[in-house]
Amino acid sequence: MRLFKSLPSDTDTDWEFIDGSYVKAHQHGTGAASEEPQGIGLNRGGNTSKIHLLVDSYGLPIKFILTGGEVHDSKAANELIDLLPQADLIIADKGYDSDTKKEKIQKQVMQI
Repeated sequence: MRLFKSLPSDTDTDWEFIDGSYVKAHQHGTGAASEEPQGIGLNRGGNTSKIHLLVDSYGLPIKFILTGGEVHDSKAANELIDLLPQADLIIADKGYDSDTKKEKIQKQVMQI
């Protein structure tokens, strides 16, 4: 986690992109002897995780949220929007296309 947090030290945030991607989890990847959330969900395709990612103009990661694969982009959107740094333009797919999410993005990005 320290390595990932050190990556966005010199980001180009003229443009930022938000999207999610599924990752198939190994069949034995669940059931760890830990109380911490694992970010693995069960759906038709088996065990999956979903990475909700915020990247800069070059496609380099800035922030991410890991959830179970059954979680839709719109469900993780508010938490991811809270992590947005100031930018000139935000590009997102229709999972973020609601008036309340658009307003929240504008408020988060326009802060000075």
